[in-house]
Amino acid sequence: MAHPDLQPLSLLATGTVPASEPWVPMPYRDAPRFDAAEVLQEWGRLHGGHGLPPPAPGPLAEGWALYHSGDFERAAKLGLRHGAEGLMLANQATAIYANYLEPREAMRQALFKQVAERAASQAAEEPDNCHALYWQAYALGRYSQGISVARALAQGLGTKVKGALERVIALEPRHAAAHVALAAFHAEVIDKVGALVGRMTYGVRAETAIELFERGLELHPRSPGAMMEYARGMLMLEGDARLAEATSLYERAAATEPADARERLDVELARAGLSD
Repeated sequence: MAHPDLQPLSLLATGTVPASEPWVPMPYRDAPRFDAAEVLQEWGRLHGGHGLPPPAPGPLAEGWALYHSGDFERAAKLGLRHGAEGLMLANQATAIYANYLEPREAMRQALFKQVAERAASQAAEEPDNCHALYWQAYALGRYSQGISVARALAQGLGTKVKGALERVIALEPRHAAAHVALAAFHAEVIDKVGALVGRMTYGVRAETAIELFERGLELHPRSPGAMMEYARGMLMLEGDARLAEATSLYERAAATEPADARERLDVELARAGLSD
């Protein structure tokens, strides 16, 4: 498995698609499908990485069923019609779609900016809303990768990402996804600017990255996305010395039985990484 670059993960090659085109549909017919009742029944497994409380039966539960079934565009539109609670659905559906499936680079970046701005506005009104803070950080992080990590750091985006994720963990210590995202931030900054500059300027450390990755996987051990992030982090921090361990994590991710459409995309990415 080659050392991956730091571009946003996507299963479709970047290309030119007319702006009027709808979002790209979920490409895998074998992805799990849900109705609202099934989503609520499986909520703990589906949201093990975030700890988001379930919605009441009704439209938002139906929207989450669309999301977990891979109908990201309809899920996002439905979420935007249902106020602050619906923003969680809209932001998650938009960010995950942009990260995995959107083939237009400009559109992908625009979607990440939309999520970051919506989440930042919500976090300003609800400063203890760890879910708004997380999606703000996620979207800013992926946007930063799109413009280059070095450029994003120069613009101060790294400080915003790091601060938001640290706040999420302070508010919700069992937020697995925030642990993994913050670990990846430490690893990427070290990879780009070096351990000394990273520590002195941005407060990042290799040992902190490893601790955060380990804690994230402890909290959500069946997450194929977390396995791949840890593998990439190992390679960024220690290179080929950790290649065997990184490959093992990719193999575990590729063998995971996906819980929903997003995990189905992760499994496909793991398989693609192993075939490179």
